[in-house]
Amino acid sequence: MNDGLDQSVERELILKCVRQERKAQRELYDTFSARFYPLCIRYVRDRDVAKDVLQDGFITIFDKIGTYKGDGSFEGWMRRIFINTALMYVRKNDVLKYSEDIDTTPIKEAEIGSSDIVASLDSKTIMRVITQMPDGFRAVFNLYVFEGYSHQEIAKELNITEGSSRSQLSRGRVWLQEKIKKL
Repeated sequence: MNDGLDQSVERELILKCVRQERKAQRELYDTFSARFYPLCIRYVRDRDVAKDVLQDGFITIFDKIGTYKGDGSFEGWMRRIFINTALMYVRKNDVLKYSEDIDTTPIKEAEIGSSDIVASLDSKTIMRVITQMPDGFRAVFNLYVFEGYSHQEIAKELNITEGSSRSQLSRGRVWLQEKIKKL
């Protein structure tokens, strides 16, 4: 964990959560909820819905914590659960049903040269702008930029074509650049 707990403390907390000890579950929630809530907001925008996604993610973690085998970081394992929980919400609400395929729609390119503008903005401002992105743009943008997914993986996760993924990312970048220029 990145909050100063050593690995033995982390392992003990995990074991207590496996035994469904409420105090340990509360400690895990208190330790990580502030870290994963912004991730949830990045995908669903609405703060109340993001709280629901966060809660659902923790329920999944508590249900599946016994399957964590110690391969890789525990925080990374939890992150994957929160991403999957957010993606389930995105799929369930079919936010990409009106997305267009890149092969059939021309894309307007924004002027690039705005790196100085981006560099002058603080991370909270950039995250606020990202959360205002249209749903389809935001889902693909998050998966591609923050999570490092390929367009093939995004297409599979969101049940869209790779062309739609590319289109949504390209359009999302243009949208983001235009919003940042207005700042």
